[in-house]
Amino acid sequence: MQKGVWSIILALSLAACSGEVPAEGPASTGSDTNVAEAPPVPVMGPEMDIVAFGNSLFAGYNVDKEDSYPSKLQNALRARGVNARVSNAGISGDTSAAGLQRFAFTLDAQDYEPELVIIELGGNDLLRGLSPDQTRANIAAMIEKAQRRGIQVLLMGMRAPPNYGPEYQAEFDALYSDLAREYGTALIPFWLESIYQDPTLFQSDRIHPTEIGIERLVGATVEQVQGALPDDEG
Repeated sequence: MQKGVWSIILALSLAACSGEVPAEGPASTGSDTNVAEAPPVPVMGPEMDIVAFGNSLFAGYNVDKEDSYPSKLQNALRARGVNARVSNAGISGDTSAAGLQRFAFTLDAQDYEPELVIIELGGNDLLRGLSPDQTRANIAAMIEKAQRRGIQVLLMGMRAPPNYGPEYQAEFDALYSDLAREYGTALIPFWLESIYQDPTLFQSDRIHPTEIGIERLVGATVEQVQGALPDDEG
């Protein structure tokens, strides 16, 4: 996502926040060493290929590759016993139109047909003031391309800032749920919900999550991602 979208959204939503870092929990005591750790969940079943398709929020702006959302998501799924491989197909600055142009090529470039594609686009459409109808049409075309291949889809929804006007805001915010309902896809209505009110979880641009913010996002969404996988593995 380009600089500007979340500077608008976050400036409004975070204005009332104090900016104080939440207090840490109590320091650990020596008795903690006597608590046995739970055994790891074994990774089982055939490999589940997932394509994380989006903009800089997936690409991992200003963080190491291993700290990007797709990489952390893969780790979280495997910790749950899911034999997942998550491919990072995020490109900074992508609009839904740019995403549509490379969507089929990205799927074709995978070693195996993925079981799931996560579509996270729309924020840069907001930045450019594009019509929600255009965003809807572009994402719908991507969903159709995936479903024709038998690939499950999970939509990561976004929200428009109120200063775009109530009509635009309502139209944009509804497009993700409308598409999920129309095409029967899985949906996370606003995938930044778990962090957007905490400025300490964003980088200095107040747009892109920090490594800790990404961890929080993964923790908040991994169950829904797992649930979006085909039934025999989800």
